[in-house]
Amino acid sequence: MDPRFIRNFSIIAHIDHGKSTLADQLLLQSGTITEREFRSQILDDLAIERDRGITIKARSVTINYKYEGNTYELNLIDTPGHVDFHYEVSRSLAACEGALLLVDAFQGVQAQTVANAYAAMEANLEIVICVNKIDLAVIRVDEVLEEVETILGLDGTEALRVSAKTGLNVDTVFKAIIEKMPAPTGSPTVPMRALVFDSKYDKYRGVVTYVRMVDGVVRKGDNIRFMREGVNSEVIEIGQFRPGLVPCTELGPGQVGYILTGVKELNRITVGDTVTMAQNRAAAPLPGYAKPKQMVFCGMFPLDATGFEALRDALLKLSLNDSSFSFFPETSDALGFGFRCGFLGMLHMEIVQQRLEIEQDMDLIQTAPNVTYEILDKKGEVIIIDNPQNVPDPSVIEEFREPIAKVTFIVPSENVGTIMQLCQDRRGTYKNTEYLGPKRAQVIYDLPLSEVVYDMYDKLKSVTRGYGTMDYEIVRYEAADLVKMDILVKAERVDALSSIVHRSTADHRGRMLVKRLKKEISKHQFEIAIQAAIGAKVIARETISAFRKNVTAKCYGGDISRKRKLLEKQKEGKKRMKQFGAVEIPQKAFLSVLEATRDD
Repeated sequence: MDPRFIRNFSIIAHIDHGKSTLADQLLLQSGTITEREFRSQILDDLAIERDRGITIKARSVTINYKYEGNTYELNLIDTPGHVDFHYEVSRSLAACEGALLLVDAFQGVQAQTVANAYAAMEANLEIVICVNKIDLAVIRVDEVLEEVETILGLDGTEALRVSAKTGLNVDTVFKAIIEKMPAPTGSPTVPMRALVFDSKYDKYRGVVTYVRMVDGVVRKGDNIRFMREGVNSEVIEIGQFRPGLVPCTELGPGQVGYILTGVKELNRITVGDTVTMAQNRAAAPLPGYAKPKQMVFCGMFPLDATGFEALRDALLKLSLNDSSFSFFPETSDALGFGFRCGFLGMLHMEIVQQRLEIEQDMDLIQTAPNVTYEILDKKGEVIIIDNPQNVPDPSVIEEFREPIAKVTFIVPSENVGTIMQLCQDRRGTYKNTEYLGPKRAQVIYDLPLSEVVYDMYDKLKSVTRGYGTMDYEIVRYEAADLVKMDILVKAERVDALSSIVHRSTADHRGRMLVKRLKKEISKHQFEIAIQAAIGAKVIARETISAFRKNVTAKCYGGDISRKRKLLEKQKEGKKRMKQFGAVEIPQKAFLSVLEATRDD
């Protein structure tokens, strides 16, 4: 197809501002789907997306639209809105020339609106502003457009005013996409280059590779090469997303589609790779993507020790569809063989765990999460710590550093004081306050990432009654008075319960944690001591008393020595059990580290 009639664009916005709803209307009004096929969130095809009502994976769909006698091919890439999935947004923007910036007609510019708009500007995309939800009873369009100009520096005079829910003025969106967004550049005669922007595993057909064509043409039967991995394959099928996988004869410059090669080895195709011809190769690969930096880590272990290989296969399949998390094998004295997994944030971690349980049918034990730290040792070397077990002896540590995040809050004016107090309690450093109008303010703090990722989002929503939003980015590592806190159960250290805490809060968190563990670990036939310790110093202790069985119940009177003999026998048995008996620690106990933090 002639690239002049192709438009590649994304829809970017804050969470719940109507991205998926507008995508549904674009599909419906262009005739891509019929009224009978229409349902809300049609592009959100993961079960977990439909259950939660949020977009997790970027989706692509090709729409044909007739305008002024010409048929245009519009390639829409729907994007997530939550801060944890910002990497998905950046990948989508790299495959586009334009972006629809969606803003809620009542809520206005929110934290992720700002972050996503800046990402689009950095990618040099043409931005079309679209004010959504104008069908609401209470709207403030003029104030919202003033916020767009003040905060983002964008001209709001030609902003579109639509209702994705009712379909009002959606035709103006098509017109703006065609007239304002540039057509892709690229030549069909030069060697083929295509960017792999996503992929997924199909158990019947192997790896399905999602590509954005930049140069050249690809057809069924061509021999292609994945440049980064050096893999040659024959094209079995090519096609486009309409919105399902629909085969076509060829893909040319600017088009978005999929390539099937029959490759079953999951590690042979990576997101960000460049596809070219096996013989007539491109001189240089496309820039690809910056590698995502995981900041939250946790251990994932199979419930059954024999499930290690099955868990490895499940993680491989999921990583093909979500390249922003990492995993590598680890062992735990308490849990056996498993994997240390890295995530972009807490919601990302929760989503991956649920996808493993739902899509891959895995039974998992998950340890409490922790962020990545840096340690400068006495030799001047920097050690990256993503697992508390790897913290070296304090005698070799010169400096313990924690990640610091720049956190931007957009909150109602009356909640500014509450947010500032919340940040001060979490060792925050105040940076700036800017009032966006009479009723809203932007507050910026530098906060330790460990204080942000656990429950800051929940606390923010609670204190602002749902009206506050936040966005954060890692800015640096900073020295702090951090210590490793171990948990001992029956005088044995449980490695999976270790955590890194600030010394000022260690006593309080240690007490909270042993109290929670006392509730989670059931009684045994012997007494169990639960201790929190920093090095050799015990800072908190709780004791789970033993089951008390009445061994003298069968004695009805008679010589007292008979009862004493039974009690002495019970005492000896308990002593032996205390020495050799194993304590069963339930799955819920391993998340007590997180619960203790949330009670802080």
